[in-house]
Amino acid sequence: MAPRLVRAIALLCLGLLLGACATSRTTVVLLPQADGRKTEVTVTKDGQAPVTLDQPYAAVREGLFGLKPYRTTAQDVGAQFGSALAAQPARAAKFTLYFIEGKDTLTDESKQLVDTSLAEIARRPVPDVLVVGHTDLVGSHPTNDALSRQRADLIRNELIRLGVAAQNIEVVARGKRDPVVPTADGVAEPRNRRVEVVVR
Repeated sequence: MAPRLVRAIALLCLGLLLGACATSRTTVVLLPQADGRKTEVTVTKDGQAPVTLDQPYAAVREGLFGLKPYRTTAQDVGAQFGSALAAQPARAAKFTLYFIEGKDTLTDESKQLVDTSLAEIARRPVPDVLVVGHTDLVGSHPTNDALSRQRADLIRNELIRLGVAAQNIEVVARGKRDPVVPTADGVAEPRNRRVEVVVR
């Protein structure tokens, strides 16, 4: 084979190899949390020192010779990853509705919150709703299981009445098993008498 042809083939193979490496490199960017919470992530690759990203827009890119940390900006992230970020599902939203002791009747303040949660659900193209019923620690497990289910069903039925598809709503009854405010058994704590509505 002619030396020029061998050299051309070698250059072509090197170009293909470099092209393959360039397209398979990984980039990780730490985005800020919507609620301002501090987060961090550690990026590792076999045989290399780990890189910890602990500030918004800290980033690391996989290079030919290892992980390369760098800083980016919101504008650069938008330009490079805007379409991927736009395709993300909306963050989960959680609403807590409170009930009158021993009943499946909402408090007056919580009645108004049903409309707020419905607006959040309507904003999503395919809402996925989890409704979880709870009680305080007064009464037996069977009684509280039934009451927490009644409360959760009440909210489910109201959401269906307001236009949410029944197949998009899952209902769970937890009774007195998961108090948000730990108390002794038999204590009537208003904050434990609740239904949590999680919209994803």
